[in-house]
Amino acid sequence: MGKVEGKDYCDVSRVSVAPIAKSIAQDIIVKKHYTHAWTACRYALGIYYRNDEKDVFGNDQQLIGCAIYGFPVGAKAPTSVCEGLTKDNILELTRLYVDDGYGSNIESNALAKTFEWIKQNDKNIKVLLSYADNGQGHLGGIYKATNWRYEGYSSQMNLMPNYDISLTGPEGPFIHSRTVFNNWGSGNLEHLKKAIGKDGYKEFWRRRSPDKHRYIQLLPQNKKEKKDLLSRMKQQEYPYPSSVADYDYPIEHHLTYPPEDSIEKTFW
Repeated sequence: MGKVEGKDYCDVSRVSVAPIAKSIAQDIIVKKHYTHAWTACRYALGIYYRNDEKDVFGNDQQLIGCAIYGFPVGAKAPTSVCEGLTKDNILELTRLYVDDGYGSNIESNALAKTFEWIKQNDKNIKVLLSYADNGQGHLGGIYKATNWRYEGYSSQMNLMPNYDISLTGPEGPFIHSRTVFNNWGSGNLEHLKKAIGKDGYKEFWRRRSPDKHRYIQLLPQNKKEKKDLLSRMKQQEYPYPSSVADYDYPIEHHLTYPPEDSIEKTFW
């Protein structure tokens, strides 16, 4: 993809990556990443930018972000990507953060450099996995810019959809499906009508959990290995998504059942 006129691009020769202490990476992620939450970490790679002037210690490298890679959660994660893949052959990109002000292509350039670092320093890793959360308005533009393989969205892969719940209105906030199950013991609609009604709520709103877009980056050591990996991929490749709205689900409004020990007219 060529450069777009009017955009500010970084000097990629100034960008580098190197391992950093997990404690330093955690501090960056908790303070600056939109999740403000740490995650499982196998490799914490610092993203550096070389300045023109050195600091008082004679250092011209400035830490401006980090990329976090960890082993995917779930024993079936490797084989859901590629036949014959093991947990030692795959990493998930779980967090990426870069400070603003370094050019529109800083993230994609830094991310590409992390691929090279992993290929050189952990030759067992053959595949990288990552997700873009449509519920956060993320389609995965960074993955398109770095040539990841798009394998569709989560509801294409799950037979049973999950649902988030709002007790306050269609605008939310919505309670995540996992918390719904923890709070009320089930995500079944009829069960929720009874359980939420028992808690004193007359109504609730339900929506299918926002999709996550799945992306795969292959890290073969040569062309033969790449061909072999592609022949064993479990999911087909799709065109990149183009609009967050294309993956939104309608919000349902439901009335609850009155608690058994209440008088219906009083409850309503």
